[in-house]
Amino acid sequence: MARKAKVEGDARFTPKRAKNALAVAKVLGPAVIPVVAPFAVRAAGVAREAYDRYQARKLGVSIDRLGEYTGRGAALHARIAGLAEGCRDLQKSEKASKADTEFVKDSLGTLEQLSATVRAAERMPAVRRKPAHRAVAGELERLEGQLLHRLGI
Repeated sequence: MARKAKVEGDARFTPKRAKNALAVAKVLGPAVIPVVAPFAVRAAGVAREAYDRYQARKLGVSIDRLGEYTGRGAALHARIAGLAEGCRDLQKSEKASKADTEFVKDSLGTLEQLSATVRAAERMPAVRRKPAHRAVAGELERLEGQLLHRLGI
């Protein structure tokens, strides 16, 4: 019994092979799916957890607070929250001077405005949103630098 020589360009997936594959799936599907489904669900859960850990690490927040920072401005919102927390820590510090207290008061007002700007930019087209995000990021860099200077870092 001689086999046909494969001709270059010969289709690997023919209608006959498709029909055979469907027949095998009809027979094996009901037996295999109940066995494989729990593993697939568990694998999907592990993959989602790993992705959430990656996103939280990227934003610099805990996994518990990841839901608070969504959308295109999530990273900026996380930076704003972190900077506000740092300002409050400076205000509570025993070494905080009157100038530090004034800085914190001004900075917290600015951070509220920046947060509102990022929220408003969420609904803007990309052409307008990107410059708004760049402006907010620049202002955050300035405030972070001043805060680190006041903390002595």
